[in-house]
Amino acid sequence: MDEIGLIVGLGNPGPEYAGTRHNAGFMVIDRLLAGFPAGRFEERHTASSSVWAGKFRGRALLLQKPLTFMNLSGQAVALLARRSGIQPESILVISDDLDLPVGRLRLRNGGADGGHNGLKSIIAELGSSSFRRLRIGIGRPKPGETVDYVLSKFEGEEERRFEASLAAAAEAVRTVLTGGMARAMNRFNAWTPVEESETNQKKEVLS
Repeated sequence: MDEIGLIVGLGNPGPEYAGTRHNAGFMVIDRLLAGFPAGRFEERHTASSSVWAGKFRGRALLLQKPLTFMNLSGQAVALLARRSGIQPESILVISDDLDLPVGRLRLRNGGADGGHNGLKSIIAELGSSSFRRLRIGIGRPKPGETVDYVLSKFEGEEERRFEASLAAAAEAVRTVLTGGMARAMNRFNAWTPVEESETNQKKEVLS
């Protein structure tokens, strides 16, 4: 079983960034907290972050939203990890990903930053790339439009797919906590909103 002690959702603080593609990590943290019983996690502000501390199945667990802005996320993550005695291998970082289509998820045990400035900062500050990742696809824009794209919101069909992927991402995190990375990777790395919708429709017909 993977002993995850810290779950980090990446994003940018402030109402002007709420709901944007780059804040996918923040949005998954929100969904995780909404799914826990009331009072299970206590919020506090520390390590330049909003942090929720509690227990999951008897084990201590921290959820973190760095408030340093994306490019400096590593400062907050490394500070909280050091204060809490959490090793990189026990950290799961949730981020958006330009190289994945909208609605797709990818779980990995470590690896490079993939051009993501938040992950780059975390690797630099931890001095390690061995932390776990959950990447949420946001699709790639036209050349030269990346900054405006990641700071904008989805609309229409893409918004529906994105919302479905956020719900699936929260479930993927719960699967990591209860069944380990391997089980979560087998289930969610091949997941798509369309397949999930078709499965639900079949269940309704059978019932």
